[in-house]
Amino acid sequence: MSRIPEETINSIREKTDIVQVISQYLQLRSSGQNLFASCPFHDDKTPSFSVSKKKQIYHCFSCGRGGNVFGFLQEIEGISFVEAVAKTAELSDVEVDQSLFDQSRSSRFDPDSTKGKLLAVYEKAQLFYHHILMNTKAGEAALNYLIDRGITEESIETFKIGFSPPQREALKMYLENENLDDVDILKKSGLFSDREDDKFYDRFTNRILFPITDAKGQTVAFSGRIFLENGDQQRRTAKYMNSPETEIFNKRRILFNYDKARPIIRREGEVFLFEGFMDVISAWQAGIRNGLATMGTSLTEEQVHTLDKVTDHIVIAYDGDSAGLQAIKRATEFISEETHFSIEIAAFPEKMDPDDFIQKKGPEAFKDFLAHGRDTLMSFLMNYHKKEVNLDNESDQLKYIDKVLSELTRVTSAVEREMYLNQLSERFDLSIESLKEQLHGHIISSQKERRKQHHRRSDNQPVKKQEATQIIVHQNKNKMTAVMKAENALLYRLFTNDEVWQNITSLENELSFSVESNQLLFLLYEKFYHSHDYPNVQSFIDFLPDEKLKSKATEVMMLSLSEDIAPGEIEDYLDLICNRQPLENLIESKREELAEAKRSGDKDRQQSLSIEIINLYRQLKNK
Repeated sequence: MSRIPEETINSIREKTDIVQVISQYLQLRSSGQNLFASCPFHDDKTPSFSVSKKKQIYHCFSCGRGGNVFGFLQEIEGISFVEAVAKTAELSDVEVDQSLFDQSRSSRFDPDSTKGKLLAVYEKAQLFYHHILMNTKAGEAALNYLIDRGITEESIETFKIGFSPPQREALKMYLENENLDDVDILKKSGLFSDREDDKFYDRFTNRILFPITDAKGQTVAFSGRIFLENGDQQRRTAKYMNSPETEIFNKRRILFNYDKARPIIRREGEVFLFEGFMDVISAWQAGIRNGLATMGTSLTEEQVHTLDKVTDHIVIAYDGDSAGLQAIKRATEFISEETHFSIEIAAFPEKMDPDDFIQKKGPEAFKDFLAHGRDTLMSFLMNYHKKEVNLDNESDQLKYIDKVLSELTRVTSAVEREMYLNQLSERFDLSIESLKEQLHGHIISSQKERRKQHHRRSDNQPVKKQEATQIIVHQNKNKMTAVMKAENALLYRLFTNDEVWQNITSLENELSFSVESNQLLFLLYEKFYHSHDYPNVQSFIDFLPDEKLKSKATEVMMLSLSEDIAPGEIEDYLDLICNRQPLENLIESKREELAEAKRSGDKDRQQSLSIEIINLYRQLKNK
């Protein structure tokens, strides 16, 4: 991969606003001088991820990760530095020589790695299937079927829909012609059926194929719908079939259409969750382009975490049949347990899915329903539980009231709780006081259950690497001494003020920091300063050799120091670092020697060390 000229990198960085880029991935909220979000790199319960527009850096005060715009894209996309520079230029609409980045866009993995080879196979397979559908006699009937279903050719191109022909070895022959004939990779791809005779027969023969893409838009799997020209009634296999999981495809992590919908979700501030791919595509054609679908499974923790990066508002738009309502109920329970999303429900009329609704009532009615036909989560749950009971029966009435009060524990707004309690009070002629008393019992029970679940998770799960990092970060913060604070502040001034740097580096005695990472930053900045014509912190972060030092640098740069240096400020830092710290270190060393002398019973040594320590404390007091 060719090296990008430094002037190009600097130009892209200078023309890029880190806030604009990160806001395409996270929901940022202003707080003081910076913007904050929940950290996407660890399980962040409270917003610890800070972005400085002025300094053009980010830093998580919980897990410690930090860097500039390139580092953020490297981390969140799992891409190389060169790819991150290319992505930054693309997201910021910076015009550069695209030939510099042609190689970097090819894959998020090394093309010679197993994952890189699998991506290459899936890219070619997607092109093959799409060509068969759009340009061959073999795909003509399937294409007509899709158009009859209301799927436009524009949507077929957008979603790269394809068709696997009846000739079961056609894909294998095509891949061989493209020099993709590594037998081991073809077996690992999941594109071919397992056979004892070792022949490579297409797994998806006679199926309309929907490519499944990752967050970068790369095809990592397929979902195939059976298609037979003489009708589905003769099929003897599943209506839909997905690729098996591979090194590039984990169905728990993938959301259909996420790569295309992500910027729209961020702009609109909400996401629509649909049940199937066809629902998403039909909604897209109707103008609803912030829709996603799971991979034919219940919503997973990984998918919810993905959503949490881009929105805090979910509209669940599942089918209106019994199965769809049950799926909505399960999804709301899971989302409420895992996150702090605001949830609304757009449950379609019974026996209708989004595709049916659009076919019968048109796209404008569909958009109007999604905008104005929503229920609050609590309203949906109250109606859902009504279907389970006979409200003319007193016993069922009591069961219903108890279920609704149990669900009401999810509602944190006092006003909203009061509204639903009033509805129950009026419907069943009960006092608000009695309902509140029973609700209080449910709240206590739910709190106890949550505590039990928390303890079970704590007991059964080992500490993850990122959690261990957080523990270390917090321990380090708790142990922050006056000298450490002085070292951080001095580094901040050195990085941001050329005059301070010149004065410090001209001192007769070499500056020595007590914290190893601070000393490394100082020495590396000295090397960086002398090798760059226009040194700045953003470029210095790219210059640093590892993530720990980048995190330390952003921690230093996130300090809220005045732009103006106060009289005597630098001298005070130097006094602490150069004079007080060595004395404190010497005192600590002598105290350890004294403890050893006491253990050994050496009275003369004890007396001598005690006098030394007293004199050292006197020197420290006079500093």
